[in-house]
Amino acid sequence: MADTRETETIDRQAMDVDIVCVGFGPAMGGFLTTLTRGLTNPDGTPAVESRVIPGLPPQVLCYERADDIGFGVSGVVTRGRGIRQSFPDLDLSQIPLAAPVVHETVAYLLDPVGASRRSPLLRLADRCIRAFRRLLPYGHEAIELPYVPPFLRKDGGLLLSIGQFNQWIGSQVMGTGAVQIWPGMPVAKPLWENGRVGGVRLTDQGTDLQGRPESGFLPGMDIRAALTVIGDGPVGPVGRQLDERLGLPQGHHRREWAVGAKVVVDLPEHSALEPGTVLHTFGYPEPEIFGFFYVHPGRIASAGIFVPSWFDSPVRTSYRYLQHWMLHPYLWRHLSGGRLRSWGAKTLQESGKRGEPHLAGDGFIRIGEGSGSTNVLTGSGVDEAWMTGVLAAEGVLELLRVGQPFTRQNLERAYVARRRGSWVEAEGRVAEKARDGFTRGVVSGLMGMALAGLTRGRVAMPGKSLPPAQRLPTIEEYYAGRIAPEEIARIREDCRARGLSLHNALMDRCGWPAVPHDGQLLVSHQDALLMGGKVQAPPGYANHVVFLYPNLCETCGTKLCIEMCSGQAIAAGDTGVPTFDRDKCVHCGACLWNCAASHPDDPERTAIEFQAGTGGLHSAEN
Repeated sequence: MADTRETETIDRQAMDVDIVCVGFGPAMGGFLTTLTRGLTNPDGTPAVESRVIPGLPPQVLCYERADDIGFGVSGVVTRGRGIRQSFPDLDLSQIPLAAPVVHETVAYLLDPVGASRRSPLLRLADRCIRAFRRLLPYGHEAIELPYVPPFLRKDGGLLLSIGQFNQWIGSQVMGTGAVQIWPGMPVAKPLWENGRVGGVRLTDQGTDLQGRPESGFLPGMDIRAALTVIGDGPVGPVGRQLDERLGLPQGHHRREWAVGAKVVVDLPEHSALEPGTVLHTFGYPEPEIFGFFYVHPGRIASAGIFVPSWFDSPVRTSYRYLQHWMLHPYLWRHLSGGRLRSWGAKTLQESGKRGEPHLAGDGFIRIGEGSGSTNVLTGSGVDEAWMTGVLAAEGVLELLRVGQPFTRQNLERAYVARRRGSWVEAEGRVAEKARDGFTRGVVSGLMGMALAGLTRGRVAMPGKSLPPAQRLPTIEEYYAGRIAPEEIARIREDCRARGLSLHNALMDRCGWPAVPHDGQLLVSHQDALLMGGKVQAPPGYANHVVFLYPNLCETCGTKLCIEMCSGQAIAAGDTGVPTFDRDKCVHCGACLWNCAASHPDDPERTAIEFQAGTGGLHSAEN
């Protein structure tokens, strides 16, 4: 096993605070918004007193990995119940790119190029739809559903750029003077003290790529706190280290993930789409891939796809599929003539309630997407994450006011019990089994979602979830009947010799047309990294993607980590072990769950470690 990074003997500076927070997203925005309102009285005097600086309000620090609190996320549509509860007089004009939802459509996309891998049942459905094409309102290889199920609708909801929303929330919170938010400061690990979490350790600076000290070495500071609030998302190292130490509650797992790949686009001048228009798509470029198209004010749109874990391709990708999706006639009529503003990618933890970790322990609580709050039935996570932060802050304020310590028992009563009685919990239980059917196929998955939604979770399509390494077929198995094993071997060897992507060669062979790059909207993956939100990582930090077991990489036949990498940061190595370029990494975390090898000590984990790191995508829109 490589790169243990044992630095426990190093002398470190330490600082005592009352509450330390890890990660700034919607969940932490909800937590800090609610917390800061309860720390002082109307006259400015402390409502509760700090234990580290008596006479002042509690000292609260928040550390965020990204170089800005608005980097690395994208457009979203949400019902916004929790957000509106926190801001009953919310004025959307104060938040760039925000708009109320005015129109929502779900469309099934047919395959206009004939290369999509569709089941016989879907091919039959496509033929039936095409037989009545003249009766359809659109001649665009698509059919809009006449009925949008209530559980999918976002009536009265909000359309937001989460990057812009986070910046607005951050200014509100820091304007109170009650909390400090520090971007560009990754947290390496939780601090354990006598079986409890006693704070966090920041990442070492001034190291080589393996984490060894160099000139200018600055050990990461220890931030000691009575309470650590963890909202570092699905791939955050602090949350995952807690899960590795404590395990997940019985019956819970994190086997369902997705990569969201998206663009922000200046729509063409002729576009008549109204701000607040929301389009959802499914069926293309592969049946497992879902899409979204959101129209913001100023003739700007967020558009993208979700590539899920149940898409069992051993060479699944995201960027090329994104471009084929954009080129679908149903969408291209809106996008043609547009211009790329920014591009990005993010990993989504889609196990939902079933992926919920231990929410509280001695000295810590978990909030947000990493706490299992995403509703996998409605495809909604932002408002749910926000609400978990609100509920956590209410519980923390309750304990502060009565002077009770942050023990597991007290936090279970003050926070977890609140969450169990909330709409987040109730709706999460309805959605808990909604996606089980996708483990058996797309049609059964869609039927399962409909059953769960229409019966309020009482009926769902059964299915057995497996860890990623146990789901994935070999390349030869996946392409059986389409490409002979001997030809696959020749393609693999040619790609290896030329340093090219295997998924591109195999997609070409299966009939996917070349993407007509125009230098404006349809650009190469590398150009998207340069044009659409710069990717950069400051020097002096260790690599955060580590291949733990090189022998497993050498014998891996798929190298899916390379094919799925959103930033082309992982490439083939001479010895068979992939190489990692941290200056290209967008921190989406796709490699973490797309590794085709199981960790030798835990089949629920992969053989890739995603550690604390800086840098990433620089775009407040994406």
